Amino acid sequence: MFKQHKVLETNVFFLAVGILLMIIVGGLVEVVPLFSIESTIEKVDGVRPYSPLELAGRNIYIREGCYLCHSQMIRPFKDEVERYGHYSLAAESKYDHPFQWGSKRSGPDLARVGGKYTNDWHVRHLVNPRDVVPESIMPGYPHLKRPLAYATISADLKALKVTGVPYTDAQIASAKADVEAQVAAESADAPIAASYPKARLGKASAGMAGVDQTKVTELDALVAYLQVLGTMVDFTTVNPESIRR
Repeated sequence: MFKQHKVLETNVFFLAVGILLMIIVGGLVEVVPLFSIESTIEKVDGVRPYSPLELAGRNIYIREGCYLCHSQMIRPFKDEVERYGHYSLAAESKYDHPFQWGSKRSGPDLARVGGKYTNDWHVRHLVNPRDVVPESIMPGYPHLKRPLAYATISADLKALKVTGVPYTDAQIASAKADVEAQVAAESADAPIAASYPKARLGKASAGMAGVDQTKVTELDALVAYLQVLGTMVDFTTVNPESIRR
């Protein structure tokens, strides 16, 4: 047996064939079972595509490299759950392209940041973090006071629909108007709230010095995105699983 094994390792052709066979078998073992199950992602009620304003904010989040210091993945460990909240579910990121899971944390995980702070807190934190967190090492982003460029937001929704995000033709057509509607809305009775449940309504940068109050700003978009993170799913209805200590 040992001699046969030696022949395999010392013969380039046999070694290459053996490696190829192992890759094929290993691939089949991993892939074939996926065709026998309905979905690899658990079904969770409440998860919806981002509103156009939230999507614009997410684009800014990625553009500014926020993901380099903040993850959006709470691991199923006791210390993480106690600090951040319910561990992350794959279903929460099923409409994210790309998703923001990862292990890099120079700053806190943001998976459950939605609703934790007020709009005003987020605005002040983004413009100058030390105004609200004196020990923060996060850089300021005062340039986000500028007007949001969202003329092509419908194209963004249309592209995401191709990847499987279930935007309707009506939502794509009204995307630009929905950006403005979410900022202008003042109550949960607004039509935009029906289209995108749990969306944070109103202008986040209202009253902020140096902000054109007649325009939708990048601050409005980014805060809308941050405020929806972790709010879509009612975790009291999610089947509990064991938490690793």
